[in-house]
Amino acid sequence: MTLAVFAVASLLFRLRFPWRIAAAHGLAVMLVMTASAHFAPSGLGFMPGHDDLTAMVPPFVPVPSLTVYATGVLELLGALGLVLPRTRPAAGWCLAALFVCLLPANIHAADVPLWFRIPEQLVYPVVAVAAARTRGRRVKPLGLSVKDSTISSSYDGSTSKS
Repeated sequence: MTLAVFAVASLLFRLRFPWRIAAAHGLAVMLVMTASAHFAPSGLGFMPGHDDLTAMVPPFVPVPSLTVYATGVLELLGALGLVLPRTRPAAGWCLAALFVCLLPANIHAADVPLWFRIPEQLVYPVVAVAAARTRGRRVKPLGLSVKDSTISSSYDGSTSKS
C-alpha cells in the first residue's frame, strides 16, 4: 500500500517537477500517510494504528510505545524537510538513516514474504538519498512565463507596467 501511494504521488508530482524532486515529494506524501498511523488508535480503518505499530517493534527496542511516537514525529519532520528545497539534502540523508534503522521492525512484522518486503523497504532509502542529491534545484512555474516587464504598485492602489 505504501509503495502504491509513493508511486502514484511521484507520478503526479512528475507533471510539475523533475524526477528526483517528484520522487522526494511522493516520498513526503507517503511519509505523512504512514506517520499519521503512529498517532491514530488501532482499528480505525485499513491502516495500522499506534498499538499495531507498537506490536511491530522488535523485542530489543526499549519503550516501544514512545519509539513509535518518536518515529512518527521524525517521519513528519522528514516529509516537511523533503518539500523545502533548502532542507531537502539534510532531510534525505536523515530519512535514509531512519529507513535503515526501521528495517528490522519491518522485517520483524513482515506480513508478506521477505523476498518482497525487503526490496520494497530498500526503495525508500534509495529515493531519500536521491532526494538529498537534488541540491535544492529551482523549478520554473508550470505554464507561466515571466516577461522582462515588471508590475509595480502605486500608492493609490492602481497598478502600472514599468
